[in-house]
Amino acid sequence: MGAVLGLLLGVGLLLIWSAFWAPQPRRPARASLVRPLLGRAGVGDVSVAGFLVMCALCAVVASTVVLLASRTLPVALVFGAMGGYLPVAVLKGRARRRQQEFAEVWPEAVDNLASAVRAGMSLPEALGALSERGPEPLRDAFAGFAMDYQVSGRFSDALDRLKDRLADPVGDRVVESLRVAREVGGGDLGRLLRSLSGFLRDDARTRSELEARQSSTVNGARLAVAAPWLVLLMMCFQPDVIHRYATGAGVVVLVGGAVLCAIAYSAMVRIGRLPTERRILS
Repeated sequence: MGAVLGLLLGVGLLLIWSAFWAPQPRRPARASLVRPLLGRAGVGDVSVAGFLVMCALCAVVASTVVLLASRTLPVALVFGAMGGYLPVAVLKGRARRRQQEFAEVWPEAVDNLASAVRAGMSLPEALGALSERGPEPLRDAFAGFAMDYQVSGRFSDALDRLKDRLADPVGDRVVESLRVAREVGGGDLGRLLRSLSGFLRDDARTRSELEARQSSTVNGARLAVAAPWLVLLMMCFQPDVIHRYATGAGVVVLVGGAVLCAIAYSAMVRIGRLPTERRILS
């Protein structure tokens, strides 16, 4: 009897210990920052590895060209870092222009949806029709939706893939509104689409006005940051001057200038940045 009680006591203590010291479930790995950027830029078919190779290739080419011109390694490394960042800057600019373009045409697309639903078409048919009658920037994405729905017949899954193709915050709102309207049902779909269209127009108009007022300040700040490095690039053709940056003091000047430019530009962008929409349920 004593042995049984001791065994039960040991099992109980083991269970209590395992409750406190059980291994915690592993958190999912942090999503890559490059993949969402590729999606927003409309080049989601490009692999992350391929994009990183492109960045490395640009860095090597830029540093090699500057090294041949200046014969100064620290200067070449600085411009190599700039060359490596160039594809990222191009991708961000493309993503920003694509998002602005989508924001301008979404009200027209929603109006087309409302007209199609009012004419008696079902919601999946109206969405598929946007591949032919919708705004040009959105046609490819809705053509993919029509193909997905035709193959699978699952409206919700086709909407999820549509969101992935668009990779657009406004598109997320439109898609989720359509999903809710489809699931709830009722005769308020036309009214919902008209209200959504008006809201999107007002939002796009307000944002475009703010961006127009902000553009001169942002461009001036970019020019102020780029000017000293353009001067340094022109100095590469003056060997007597550029070789001074190969010394310890020259390296300190280069690194300090790069850090200060990065801090100043980041502060300017953060201060003047407009609120950015986040993707929902992505």
